[in-house]
Amino acid sequence: MRIGIVAPSCPLDPAIAERLTGLVGSRAELVIDPQCFLSDGHFAGNDEARTRALIAMANDPAINAIWFARGGYGACRIAEAAIKGMGATARTKRWLGYSDAGFLLAGLYARGIGAVAHGPMPADLARTGGGAAIVRALDWLVDGKASPGDAAPSGVVAIAPPLTGGRPRQLAFNLTVLGRILGTPLQPVMTDHVLLIEEVSEHLYAIDRNFFHITTNAAVRGATGIRLGRISEVPQNDRAFGATAEEIAQYWCQKSGIAWLGHADIGHDAQNAVIAFG
Repeated sequence: MRIGIVAPSCPLDPAIAERLTGLVGSRAELVIDPQCFLSDGHFAGNDEARTRALIAMANDPAINAIWFARGGYGACRIAEAAIKGMGATARTKRWLGYSDAGFLLAGLYARGIGAVAHGPMPADLARTGGGAAIVRALDWLVDGKASPGDAAPSGVVAIAPPLTGGRPRQLAFNLTVLGRILGTPLQPVMTDHVLLIEEVSEHLYAIDRNFFHITTNAAVRGATGIRLGRISEVPQNDRAFGATAEEIAQYWCQKSGIAWLGHADIGHDAQNAVIAFG
């Protein structure tokens, strides 16, 4: 099993890459593209370098899965061009990431390219408990194990509470990223999907504004419902908002007629679950 690692957003810390290789051991062979360590302002190389590395990895028949190195910002700048450059080989791979990588996950899923999942990335090894997150990611990349919704395979965190009537189709995104995807060529079909949403480092008023934006979108209103992951590291504002993140989500679900389905075990932390799209 050969897992390719590319960085469509920000650079990967070489020390993390070294630790990662030791942790993965014999479970898989990691092919870390040198592009992951480039630096061009905010990005892991300029747009051309990041696009070229992603296309090459996607079209390499010797690579079985692609693991996005980390989040940050930058994937939206290259996603459409990179996906256009992918051939039939890209459709045979598993793809894993979250946060800013959501732009690519959305576009891949929209075009039926490979098996796509939201879940831990190599940079999560820097978090407390990050080793368990890496094992969870490998369970997907190597064995295809993801959260089934009501009972988790070993090493995979299930979302809760479970839905009745079998496993739903699912999509998982960072709230801000999802809002930016809507109305673009990267937007996937959301009808009959449960949307799992998480956020980090946003004021509560910004979370409210983002929920207004997504829940007034016609595509989102076709979803089966919304589950809320962890809303973490919320900055303090000079004026209290007066509602929790959960109350905000429930308010906009009720106002828009979208079903509120409770919580999801996703977020910018080491407990982040692996959620297979579809």
